[in-house]
Amino acid sequence: MDFQAIEKETFEELERTTSLADLDSLEAKVLGRKDGSLTKILRNIGSLPAEERKTAGQAANLLREKLEEKFAAKRISLQSSSLKTELETQKIDTTLPGTPFARGHSHPVIQTISEITRIFQTIGFNPVEGPDIETEFNNFGALNFPENHPARDAHDTFYLAWEPYLLRTHTSPVQIRLMKAVKPPVRIIAPGRVFRHEAVDATHAATFHQIEGLAIDTDITFADLKGVLTHFAQKYFGEEAKVRFRPSYFPFVEPGAEMDLQCFLCHGAKVTEKGEPCHICKASGWIEMLGAGMVHPQVLRNVGYNPEKYTGFAFGMGIERIVMTRYQIRDIRFFLDSDLRFLEQFV
Repeated sequence: MDFQAIEKETFEELERTTSLADLDSLEAKVLGRKDGSLTKILRNIGSLPAEERKTAGQAANLLREKLEEKFAAKRISLQSSSLKTELETQKIDTTLPGTPFARGHSHPVIQTISEITRIFQTIGFNPVEGPDIETEFNNFGALNFPENHPARDAHDTFYLAWEPYLLRTHTSPVQIRLMKAVKPPVRIIAPGRVFRHEAVDATHAATFHQIEGLAIDTDITFADLKGVLTHFAQKYFGEEAKVRFRPSYFPFVEPGAEMDLQCFLCHGAKVTEKGEPCHICKASGWIEMLGAGMVHPQVLRNVGYNPEKYTGFAFGMGIERIVMTRYQIRDIRFFLDSDLRFLEQFV
């Protein structure tokens, strides 16, 4: 076991080593756990006679420590040299223009929520938000949904494992929470994300956005509701926008109505300039926009309001539907695809 020869040979190779890769190879060759030359010697010491074993072991361990120190010192030297070379050859020219980067912008749904919110704020409606997870009472019971209503079915609503919680199907629970906490007058809008168990296609999604409005005070009438929603339509779609109201049923309002917007493509003519049936309004002349109505007296009782003293109206609209109508977008799935080719059109 010629330890001096190993030491001399290793030191000479260390002197010739000029890269970290070569250093790693040399270290593995001498001190590697499996095939290192010194490691093999250490493994064989046990087979020596007892009188030689101690001396050989001490010499081998001493050499190992010496080599490890040499390798460590050489590594520090090479790293320092490499860093110095890199700094000298890769200087940064601070006079060059900066690296450009893409600037983000709001999603079209968020843009629309902000725009609609500003319109209603100008006439005294304050935005209020609530949790995505709701109780069955706030989502259905307080809003006058009977217990056997189809919307309460497990196949229509995302119920959570711990009852009676669920993912809200509309932002109406925000109205319930607020009315239980404050006394009239109330004027709010409630934007947010909602969830329904629906098959996803061009016009339906399991997750989408709504914005609902509520006004409670003395002597509020259906005329106030029509005035507010007509004002919104003309501010958002243009002063020439025309709307109509037709009767409809919702458990939480009485009377209830749907508001339609006159088709912006055919302007109510039901056909395009080419004489073809209008594909935007499906040849009806009108586009369904939102549901609304006077707050049901039972809903007022459920939150502790006196329906003999207070009246109010409520309305709700799907944000994706509003955007699709305004920009003639035919597939709701575009809003969820994160495709920059689509989203950059709304910068």
